[in-house]
Amino acid sequence: MSGDAHVFNNIDRRAVIKLPSPQGKAPKEKHAFLRETLGEHAPSYSTVKKWVAQFKCGDFFTCDAPCSGRPKTVTTPEVTGQIHELILEDLRISAKSIA
Repeated sequence: MSGDAHVFNNIDRRAVIKLPSPQGKAPKEKHAFLRETLGEHAPSYSTVKKWVAQFKCGDFFTCDAPCSGRPKTVTTPEVTGQIHELILEDLRISAKSIA
């Protein structure tokens, strides 16, 4: 691959595994195909083996599922005041108790 080659992400790699040309072949052959196609950006053999098994079961997709993201946090003066009062009442209170 040339020096300005596209850096492949996991979606690209998974799509290459699902390509029709290596379908039905053993994971070792698919890994060899990926090494030829992606060069140094190819996933390891163990990753390819795991992905092939999951594709065969039908519970693995090329795109990642959307993540829920960081939990929403809200800070209001009322909540801050209540927490401050709890801490002043008992200085040894834990964060778990406050939550």
